Amino acid sequence: MTRFLTCIIAIATATALVLSPAAAQEKAKKKEKPKRIAFTNAKDAGPDFAVQGEYVGDVGGEKTGAHLIARGDGKFDVNILQGGLAGAGWDGATKLTGKAITEGDRTIVTGKDLGGDIANGSFTLKVGDKTGTLKHVVRQSPTAGLKPPPDAIILFDGSEASVKEWNGGKLVDGNLLNNGVRSNLKFRDFTLHLEFRLPYMPYSRDQGRGNSGLYLQERYEIQILDSFGLKGRNNECGGFYGHYDPLVNMCLPPLTWQTYDVDFTAARFENGKRVSPAVVTVRHNGVVIHNQREMKGESGGGRKEGSELGGFLLQNHGDPVHFRNIWVAEKR
Repeated sequence: MTRFLTCIIAIATATALVLSPAAAQEKAKKKEKPKRIAFTNAKDAGPDFAVQGEYVGDVGGEKTGAHLIARGDGKFDVNILQGGLAGAGWDGATKLTGKAITEGDRTIVTGKDLGGDIANGSFTLKVGDKTGTLKHVVRQSPTAGLKPPPDAIILFDGSEASVKEWNGGKLVDGNLLNNGVRSNLKFRDFTLHLEFRLPYMPYSRDQGRGNSGLYLQERYEIQILDSFGLKGRNNECGGFYGHYDPLVNMCLPPLTWQTYDVDFTAARFENGKRVSPAVVTVRHNGVVIHNQREMKGESGGGRKEGSELGGFLLQNHGDPVHFRNIWVAEKR
């Protein structure tokens, strides 16, 4: 009798473990990893790219901004920003969030206390009982293309000669610099200008979405990441990784050329002991995101703090983040 019951239980258990075809397919979908597709030009990026990005306009007499963050297959996250866009009126805190999905030639937006649709670059938006229209905008950094002062050292200008200033440097897309490179020259106190372009990776998430980093003196990492529309944490674009959040998340949408302008004073040491910290001011796309930050120590993966000079490291995480117009002016 006991053997009979044991057999019945074993058969029932095995039967329960056999999934229906539909259930098995659903389970397999959940295990699928996000697609790692990276676009480096708008021409190949697909229809979602034309919808994603920044919008600004007037809703019920109030200036309003919006982020449409592409998530792949016609789906988007939506932020509605009271006062305008980041660095241009938004207080950095007041926002509503929603979702959007493309249906035919329109993208339908839904969320708590908001709704609307987008077509041909025009976003008809309702927030509570207020309505208005926002227009798709493509902002450019005011320091994009900034020319170096006469005494600056050119670290990269798109030429074959300048790519040799970088250990591991190669020209990509004609006249851009790859990541995973280290400058041959080293510096103490300086002003740095650097321009970077994030790839469009709608299916990727978090640290897998256009990841790189700028290490100052190979010690202190300013994160480079597609953080468009995110909260602005220290592991997102503009953050000092593991140390400081940016004051403002100034990350523009992917494939837009963005800028870091950095004023850096190195830590000072006497008899091997630090007597003053490194102090850094950073402007991201022209807006101050770190003001006279005193660095607590080197970033993870960075060279140990010391009195030795250091170069610049452009980190490689396997994503096609590219660079242009890099120059440095040493402080005397």
